[in-house]
Amino acid sequence: MNSLLKKIYQAHQECSDCPSPQVVQHFFENLLGLLFPEHSVQKIKEESELKAKLNELQERLSKILERNTHLHGQDGRKLAAQFFANLERVYDWVNQDVDAMYAGDPAAKSRTEILRSYPGFYAIAAYRIANELHLLGIKLIPRMITELAHSRTGIDIHPGARIGQHFCIDHGTGVVIGETTVIGNHVKIYQGVTLGALSVEKADADVKRHPTIEDEVVIYAGATILGGKTVIGKGSTIGGNVWLTKSIPAGSKVYYQAKMYHADSDVTDLYVFKNDPDATS
Repeated sequence: MNSLLKKIYQAHQECSDCPSPQVVQHFFENLLGLLFPEHSVQKIKEESELKAKLNELQERLSKILERNTHLHGQDGRKLAAQFFANLERVYDWVNQDVDAMYAGDPAAKSRTEILRSYPGFYAIAAYRIANELHLLGIKLIPRMITELAHSRTGIDIHPGARIGQHFCIDHGTGVVIGETTVIGNHVKIYQGVTLGALSVEKADADVKRHPTIEDEVVIYAGATILGGKTVIGKGSTIGGNVWLTKSIPAGSKVYYQAKMYHADSDVTDLYVFKNDPDATS
């Protein structure tokens, strides 16, 4: 027992300045509720009240960052001020994402429905906020925010990913977007999509390991796209269950096709590239 006590005590000393998951969650959920009243238990009735609550949240972030300078090595109060100075852009981009989800889902009857109930909204909003913190050089806290969304929605977006405007995730369960992924504007992806790495070696941590998805691409359910050199060209459509590790040109339509010769024979899998009707791979 003494040995266990020493080990636990040592862990507590080493983690004495670690931000509590509950504190980070409370900050994020209060900020989300302030930005989007659909996620708040109380509506703001006066503009002065709104300003006071924003100032309160900025002060709360300042204290979190000041207690955890090892996560950024900068002035926590200045970082918090910079984050809130950039918040309007974050807010505008999330609203564009909501527009994309509304336009892209015939089942959506209103923006309110998306804001209140769609996992894609929650995960993307968490990513946008976390990404802004990440861009300021803050470590760990952005990942805690996106992992909170991951646990709630099943959508795993690394805060280091670069995602353009009007981004839509439909359904969303099982989506994985890796750290060095680059996604353009007006991209739509469905559930079970993985934008991942070909290599998981620790030595490749600082290398671009995840794919680039150019503007106006649609990726259907279950597709897996891997590799830092893999580029999906503008306006392409990737069908369900496709596995890609090589780049494809703009305007491609790639879909999975299983061809069976006999009931008792093996299945031959084909990937058909519609921009070249004679080409299969």
